[in-house]
Amino acid sequence: MEKRKDGFLINRDENPKDYIFGIRPILEAFHAGQEIDKLLVNKELKGDLLKEVVTLAREKNVPITKVPENKLNRITRKNHQGVIAYMGAISYASWENVVDACYNKGQAPLILLLDRITDVRNFGAIARTAEVAGVHGIIIPEKSSAQISSDAVKTSAGALNFLPVSRVRNLYYTLKDLKKLGLNVVGVTEKTHRNIYQADFTAPTALVMGSEEDGISDELLGLCDEFVKIPVLGQVASLNVSVAAGVAIYEAIRQRSVPDPQV
Repeated sequence: MEKRKDGFLINRDENPKDYIFGIRPILEAFHAGQEIDKLLVNKELKGDLLKEVVTLAREKNVPITKVPENKLNRITRKNHQGVIAYMGAISYASWENVVDACYNKGQAPLILLLDRITDVRNFGAIARTAEVAGVHGIIIPEKSSAQISSDAVKTSAGALNFLPVSRVRNLYYTLKDLKKLGLNVVGVTEKTHRNIYQADFTAPTALVMGSEEDGISDELLGLCDEFVKIPVLGQVASLNVSVAAGVAIYEAIRQRSVPDPQV
């Protein structure tokens, strides 16, 4: 945050190109089919036009957060009319289509689920590694996830323009559906004694990475078919999540690249 001469606080991390404001411009953006990442609405605001904005947002599964007016004022001093929409820097994919495409090609899906990864730079770095390694897609939750802004695309070195990213309302139910489709759910966590190099990543796999603060949430841990950890030999207790994701992804790729001895 930075303080202006008039004493007002402004968030210098916000890029004006990443958001639009005002009820009618946002309505026009929805009707034009533009990708909207999330909506911030003044919690005191009411009216028919606002109801239309909210209805469209819900129809398109755009997360809505009700906030005090001063939160909106910190983003812009212009006439936002109580509504700010963050524009999506990418078009989201259907994870079902991604998995189906893999099976149709005779490939074993390798899908990465990110549980509450909120740092844009970490997310971008993970996406870059995933795309380079040939991961088939990333799944993130609508809420408690890094915003996929122009900064995220830049950090990913453009990988987010090529890597399918799916945004879902609830990771728990999505993970259950992935299991029904035959994917083995592998959670990377410190809460196990099993080494990551002991896991079998050649099967259809959903790889779960958790937040740096507290790892994978308990409800998602309950759905994992197996748990693995990355060996820590030094004095520092853990790796940055983007580095940990890279280690896990490339172990999966290494296993999938080993020639079949029977061939």
